[in-house]
Amino acid sequence: MAISRRKTPLTLSTSVILMVSGVIVSVLVVVHMLFFSQISELAENNVRDKAFAIARTLALDPEIVQGLSGQGKTGAIQQVAEAARIRNDLFFIVITDMNRIRFSHPNAELLGKVYVGDDILPALQARENQAINLGTLGRALRIYTPVYDAARRQIGVVAIGISLDTVQAIVNGSRWNLLWTALIGAIVGGMGTWLLVKALKRIMLGFEPYEIARLFEERNAMLQSVKEGVIAVDADGQITLINDEAKRLFKQHGPWENLLLDAASKHWPAQLFLRNVLQTGKPQRDRESHINGSVLLTNTVPVIVNGDIVGAIATFRDKTEVARLLERLDGMSAYADTLRVQSHEFMNKLHVILGMLHLKSYRALESYILKTANNYQNEIGTLIRIVKSPVIAGFLLGKINRARDLDIGLVITEDSWLPDTDDNDATACLITVLGNVIENAMDALADRERGTITVSFLYRDDMLLECTVIDDGPGINPAVGDTIFQRGFSTKGTGRGIGLYLARQGVERLGGWVKFTSEPGVSTRFDIMLPYRIKTG
Repeated sequence: MAISRRKTPLTLSTSVILMVSGVIVSVLVVVHMLFFSQISELAENNVRDKAFAIARTLALDPEIVQGLSGQGKTGAIQQVAEAARIRNDLFFIVITDMNRIRFSHPNAELLGKVYVGDDILPALQARENQAINLGTLGRALRIYTPVYDAARRQIGVVAIGISLDTVQAIVNGSRWNLLWTALIGAIVGGMGTWLLVKALKRIMLGFEPYEIARLFEERNAMLQSVKEGVIAVDADGQITLINDEAKRLFKQHGPWENLLLDAASKHWPAQLFLRNVLQTGKPQRDRESHINGSVLLTNTVPVIVNGDIVGAIATFRDKTEVARLLERLDGMSAYADTLRVQSHEFMNKLHVILGMLHLKSYRALESYILKTANNYQNEIGTLIRIVKSPVIAGFLLGKINRARDLDIGLVITEDSWLPDTDDNDATACLITVLGNVIENAMDALADRERGTITVSFLYRDDMLLECTVIDDGPGINPAVGDTIFQRGFSTKGTGRGIGLYLARQGVERLGGWVKFTSEPGVSTRFDIMLPYRIKTG
């Protein structure tokens, strides 16, 4: 199978340079086209205005006026016109009388001959005009101005010609000036782009955009995979990040699509200490919070950048889940300890049997083996037959051994039945409930010579497990009632009162219940009902 090679994206510098350069070039091209059209028109107007100014000046020259009116020398007209043509680098200057007879021309052979071109007619009628026409010297821009005598009678016309090549050269000169301006603008834009890239690289700590995107995706995946709720806020208390575990723990709060637009205080209780940490800058670690019936272990720390508090992050985890995990680990540890004790006892029994064989005390050996088998059947064999969950079986074996050490009888009724399950929550919850109830019963029986704790399991309807724990201890005062399930309530001193609270909370979370009845001086009975499904497969 062919392996697709991942395309390497462009670097930030390349991307920015290409984009900005594209914009700069596009803008310069558009600006060049607009300005060139305006500058070309402006250059042509300047050339035309200059020609009109020269023509008007010549039309007022005394020697030309006197020559055309017959009061002076006509030869002076040629001298004045040629001097002006050479001085202003013009194509031609032609001065005619009202009959279009030339009195000046760059080609002296054409003097006295008729001016060629009908575009002179408006000027013969006392109107200045301009035209592009082809004459004896070639194609040119022609400017015409009438000449008047002292009595304001028209006596002739001044015609000035400017070569179209000269006009185009002037326009091209203006274009080159514009091109140089555009080139300088491109160089300045390029330098600005380079400085922009350097600034962006510094702001992004040297990372490329695709690297930042990958880090962002990895960070989100990491935050969503952790088993702790995470909430981050900015310096104003606005929520900037919430992971899925936080949503699960606070699923009853608000529309999630609007949470990132709101202040944390609107949706999250003060027990997360976000506002307090933002104000003081002091972290709050391993604080216990009671929120919506859950006990959370909360750690809230400020986010400090360059000495300024720019936000805060709160991480929290359901303490009851931690407690259930510890209870489960305790069950597995008790199971292993029980197996280790049973192994030692089995080795001791083998040594006894071996000694009796050497002494050939066969009757005593037979009695010893039968007694040992009966004890195994009564304790371990019955437990393994009734309780199919190895975790719970190990937990109960540990409790049986502990009860034996305390001279208390812990009995599992023979008509009980507890199948195995693959529901870890139900197993952990059952261990929590049984562990707390049995421990409380052992504490109650500690001052009695011989007490008994009876445990029974009834599995019915392929979905419900009923557990009953009965002890013949001193009982519970009826006046106490359900307050024994409240957090912190205990008759055994301070620092206790969490076990039954966690037990009831765990059972109710799974949809079950736990109740108790007690007759002081006689017995106490705890009834637990829990959804419980048989292990499949």
